[in-house]
Amino acid sequence: MQYRTLGRTGMRVSLLGLGSMKFGRTEGLRYPTGEAPPTLTGLATLLAQARELGVNLLDTAPACGVSEERLGELLSAQRQHWVLCTKVGESFVSGRSCFDFSAAQTRASVQRSPQRLRTSYLDIVLIHSDGNDTAIIEDGGAFDALAQLQRQGLVRAYGMSHKTVTGAALAVERCDVVMAPLNLAQRAELDVIVSAPKHGCGVLIKRPFDSGNGAGSALERRRNLQFIANTAGVSSIVIGTTSLEHLRNNVELLDDAVRDL
Repeated sequence: MQYRTLGRTGMRVSLLGLGSMKFGRTEGLRYPTGEAPPTLTGLATLLAQARELGVNLLDTAPACGVSEERLGELLSAQRQHWVLCTKVGESFVSGRSCFDFSAAQTRASVQRSPQRLRTSYLDIVLIHSDGNDTAIIEDGGAFDALAQLQRQGLVRAYGMSHKTVTGAALAVERCDVVMAPLNLAQRAELDVIVSAPKHGCGVLIKRPFDSGNGAGSALERRRNLQFIANTAGVSSIVIGTTSLEHLRNNVELLDDAVRDL
């Protein structure tokens, strides 16, 4: 597994990160589903496999249902081995997403997530945008609250999981970290991602396979991963799965792709 430095944060993250949406939510998803969340025993086995393969980045969020709580049950004894990324701004309640980007709600969310994850600090906290990136950034309430929480030592790095190219361009100038979509078919933010290092901003990639809709053959996935890994500015590619086989295959494909760069 290759590791890269996440912008100015100094954190070293695995080139493949593990997304946790499927760990605790089955409703209202962008990608094909139907599978039940893993049992706690199954999740423990998946995390052990991820560690063995060299994965150290876990991406979660309040919008991932009960994923934070389930991870907290398993990670408290091995906290030092993981870089934990969670979100603020979106929650998933009674089958629908609710958004609140106020400073007060941001602080409340950052206080709640460590309790669920059973940790005293959060490595990365991203604003989970509803699509109104510019308004969220220019209002500043959530960003100001995260900056204060960073000064207090509760958050090591903060940023935004944005939804628009304009939002991406604004965010890389202000954030420690952004989470951006990128794949061979979706390159709208390529220039912004490439520009991120000059701002000291780390980049996590979401939807590398178009949320599972464009996964394709092993060769197509490998080409996709090679394109992303070879893009300047990319620190980690976050892929969600509950399958040991899929996790192992993704790591092998990524290792092959990087070896050929």
